[in-house]
Amino acid sequence: MRAHEAGALHGDIGSRGPAWLRTPVDVNALVPPLWPRTVTRAADGALAVGGLGVREIAAEFGTPVYVLDEDDLRSRCRDFRAAFPDADVYYAGKAFLCRAVVRMIAEEGLFLDVCTGGELATALSAGMPAERIGFHGNNKSVAELTRALDAGVGRIVLDSFTEIDRLTALARERGVRPGVLIRVTVGVEAHTHEFIATAHEDQKFGFSLAGGAAAAAAFKVIDEGVLDLRGLHSHIGSQIFDASGFEVSARRVLALQAQIRDARGVELPELDLGGGFGIAYTTQDDPATPQELAKRLRKIVDGECAAERLAVPRLSIEPGRAIVGPAVFTLYEVGTVKNVDGIRTYVSVDGGMSDNIRTALYDASYSATLASRASTAEPLLARVVGKHCESGDIVVKDEFLPADVQAGDLVAVPGTGAYCRSMASNYNHVPRPAVVAVRAGRARLIVRRETEEDLLALDVG
Repeated sequence: MRAHEAGALHGDIGSRGPAWLRTPVDVNALVPPLWPRTVTRAADGALAVGGLGVREIAAEFGTPVYVLDEDDLRSRCRDFRAAFPDADVYYAGKAFLCRAVVRMIAEEGLFLDVCTGGELATALSAGMPAERIGFHGNNKSVAELTRALDAGVGRIVLDSFTEIDRLTALARERGVRPGVLIRVTVGVEAHTHEFIATAHEDQKFGFSLAGGAAAAAAFKVIDEGVLDLRGLHSHIGSQIFDASGFEVSARRVLALQAQIRDARGVELPELDLGGGFGIAYTTQDDPATPQELAKRLRKIVDGECAAERLAVPRLSIEPGRAIVGPAVFTLYEVGTVKNVDGIRTYVSVDGGMSDNIRTALYDASYSATLASRASTAEPLLARVVGKHCESGDIVVKDEFLPADVQAGDLVAVPGTGAYCRSMASNYNHVPRPAVVAVRAGRARLIVRRETEEDLLALDVG
């Protein structure tokens, strides 16, 4: 979608309608915000990442394959740390988590947000210090909470009265006082897809602010005195470009913090504003830099604290997509090219909705480029589709590729680091792809490709 018109959304933490929109279409050009920072088109016309050509990556590891630019990911971690020096930056592990990524973000000084026992197990097995882990989730089991307490997880985000009772009982049994946050549903309609908007009233997360449940939850934790209430938490959704939602959320959460102070004499020392910062998937997306995010969020928090006569709490944020999303692209091999009666050209690749469900699930938009060579052919508006038995198996809805794209070519789709491998499936019994990290001309396997033997090993019938 590199040639489409800019959209209408604008905001001070990013917008749609950037300055780099290219006209006419150049099918060989790489739009920098869409790609990992070390990706180039080499002299032979093929893409290279970290100094290593994609043809070499495909030959060694096969396709489809997720290619992670390690220098890019680490640099984005450092960008957030530099922009928020007095805040805790939690990498949202649900975007993509494996032990290698845990080690990378830990080495770069970030904290880690997990939301299931499996994510917690991955974090601990990779050596992430438990005190730098935050544990989310709307239905944490007794076993999961027990493991978190026994490991010494730094923050547990409370999501229901049942969970308050459950964690209180476990903490009392163990004689520990875990740090907790109350997740507040602030009634903000984020400008994003309904399935990834998480702060409006009619959804499963958190305690309602408008209905009084959030205040009641905070009073309950304070009055029982078993859990250490450190602050409040709000997360309004994902792939957000408009700062107005964060402003409304901060105002409402800090008003609750003032209410807690006035009612119980307790001024909570922390505030977690969540994540959801948007990234560029196509040329319609113009995300803010971490520095711009920090400036805007600090202004919001400082202003609201002054209005409520509150000390400014220690801020936490939770970027996941904004760190790993742009650091990864998926490399596919073209299998067939089919023109349907002059209506549309379908470029079929060897993956699809099993390695990227977001197009089908969220109507997400992606870009693509011919990766194994350059081309002087005319641009062709094509649809990149997968190999699954579904008409909705679409990877890229509309993209200009060269008219000579053919079977055996490699096609790369950028921006696939977040929620692609983590939401991947075995639909049609297709094994999930490998993840390869590239740095300084060398590639290493960090998540191996599944095999048919892996699939059959679980089939005990």
